[in-house]
Amino acid sequence: MHNPHPGLPELEYVKPASLEEASAFLVAHKGEARPFLGGTDTFVRMRDGFWKEKYLVDIKGLDGTNVITFDPAKGLTIGSAIPMNKVSAHPDVKKNYSLLAAACDTVASYQLRNRATIVGNICNASPAGDTIGACMAYGGVLTVFGAGGVRQEPLATFFKGPGKNALQTGDIVTAITFPIPPKPHSGRYMKLGRNKMSDLSIVGVTVLAYKDAAAKSGYTFKVVLASVAPVPFMAEAAQQILAEEPVTEESIGKAAEAAMQAVKPIDDVRSSARYRSYMVRNLTRQALSEVWQQVKS
Repeated sequence: MHNPHPGLPELEYVKPASLEEASAFLVAHKGEARPFLGGTDTFVRMRDGFWKEKYLVDIKGLDGTNVITFDPAKGLTIGSAIPMNKVSAHPDVKKNYSLLAAACDTVASYQLRNRATIVGNICNASPAGDTIGACMAYGGVLTVFGAGGVRQEPLATFFKGPGKNALQTGDIVTAITFPIPPKPHSGRYMKLGRNKMSDLSIVGVTVLAYKDAAAKSGYTFKVVLASVAPVPFMAEAAQQILAEEPVTEESIGKAAEAAMQAVKPIDDVRSSARYRSYMVRNLTRQALSEVWQQVKS
């Protein structure tokens, strides 16, 4: 008989002294070692037998992973080990990246957010990640330390499938950076779950908008959809409609329909594909309408 709660397997905890040491250990133990941050998903998946690594390599505290900084000329940098509660409470995040702060506050419970990290949420590459939409809308870029040195990984090309990303063996994400956002801007994250608290999203819609003289409509809208395709993605057709046509109730409706046409949802225990599709349309229309009322004033 299958045991639904088998308990954690035996494992070894590794605390390297540097990124170089951590990366080398991950390479030497390929398939057996995993970088460790908050652990909110790690322990659940190991307990349930989905992850079977023998080593957890703790990268917290290495070379800027525990630092959050804001530069008025360059933007925001969030170290990979910064918990979500610290992000959402940070004054520079609340002032300049309010959509990101709001998205953090929708993740699970307050207690879990004391451990959970944005970078961990991203690296899990779940199509349902709550903070991913805001990170993509703000143009987030990951700083990755690997065998070849340090490189930048834009989120736009980072996700490769459910649970799959662009990281290679030995890669360690040390931070995520965001450019200065347009001022003013307005954003909205709408999450549909089976209950109001602590649930994975059935559908996630993120909208960010701002005035843009280069767009025919005078505005740019970013629309990011989650839980409705193998990876989170920008609804480009919807964005194009609102960039090229006057922003009206009619064009918002057209954009919402375009968003629905772009999704590739699945049937699972939480929802049918058909329900997800229609809720993409409904939530996108609602989010666009709310953001439009704010950004046009």
